[in-house]
Amino acid sequence: MKIAITCPASLPATQFGGIMFLCVHIAKKLSNDGHDLTIYTTDLDFANNTNTFNKKLPKQEKIGNFLIKRTHVWFSSFLFFMNPGMYKQMMNDDYDIIHVMGVRSFQAFIAAIVSKRKKIPLIISDQGGLTTHPDLKEASFKKKILIKIQQPLIKFIINQSSKVIVANDYEKNIFLHFCNESKILVVKNGIDLNEVNTSKVNFRQKYALEDKFILFLGRFHKVKGVDTLLEAINLIKNNSLFIGLKIVIMGVDFGYESKMEELIEKYNLSKNILIIKKPSREYVISAYRECEFLVLPSRWELSPLTPLEGFAHKKAVISTTAHGIPFTITHDENSLLVEPSNAEKLSEAILELLNDPLKCKKLGESGFNMVQTIANSDRMVNDLFLIYEEVTSNFK
Repeated sequence: MKIAITCPASLPATQFGGIMFLCVHIAKKLSNDGHDLTIYTTDLDFANNTNTFNKKLPKQEKIGNFLIKRTHVWFSSFLFFMNPGMYKQMMNDDYDIIHVMGVRSFQAFIAAIVSKRKKIPLIISDQGGLTTHPDLKEASFKKKILIKIQQPLIKFIINQSSKVIVANDYEKNIFLHFCNESKILVVKNGIDLNEVNTSKVNFRQKYALEDKFILFLGRFHKVKGVDTLLEAINLIKNNSLFIGLKIVIMGVDFGYESKMEELIEKYNLSKNILIIKKPSREYVISAYRECEFLVLPSRWELSPLTPLEGFAHKKAVISTTAHGIPFTITHDENSLLVEPSNAEKLSEAILELLNDPLKCKKLGESGFNMVQTIANSDRMVNDLFLIYEEVTSNFK
């Protein structure tokens, strides 16, 4: 089968996060299975931000058995990357089905137009909280205008689609406001178990780290709850359980880095914290392997992949009850979930795992079993391909 996937970003821009990795997982698995797969995307480059576009990136690049085709972004606003050259690129190519990742994106709009003009079935996945992301409610005047402009585009994209793929029932409830339930199918997200076990680098040696450490991995953004983490650490920094322990904060700046550093100085936490900006994928994986457990106090997530990657290394996770998180990981089964923005409850959960290594180990092992059986990319992609086959065979 010839398959086109569109996404606002792809390799090497790993800082873009979840949907970029999902696209690559799908492309890798299906192309290895013998299918012809191309990712159509922008020229977003690897950087400590989401606005570094690089014309020098190859317009066409073969990675393993799949192809990435990039076109330059001429204008961007709040992750809305306009690369009009993608339209001509897609119109000139042939494929049997298009799968959109990121419904609010310019790339989704282009894909929907191409689908309509070429009479090719369109599958859409969002993964971005179409109406529930905090950024939509706390938007500036300029961003509110963009959101308003996007509304008719979103309706066109959803109407043009044959199926809407959602990661869980939380996301399903979002799309029920836009389309009939019969159009929506749940396919749980999964991680590439081979990829998250390939790192051979020495994280501790690289960062001269001898202490045990707890890991935070995510964008430097208020929605990720890094401020709550810092407040929680301030509450317990003098606790005997915390002696000889570091907090490693890894990520890229999404507008909150300076505020994060101000809070570290305010709470006098410099000696407790190691910040790693723009980490390479190899060192992220190595950090998973070496940490005690993960703390991910997000105020919003739809179907997070980071906890699953931690599970692949048998690491327990502390996170929150916000939005789609409890639909992805389970309190007292493979994680501890506290209410978002509650530093006191977060600090108590951290101390609980530090005080009970056996419980920490059991949570991590339970998470490991989950990703081995359910939350892995092989199962996810197999489920997706069955949908591709059904849609293409029934498309008129």
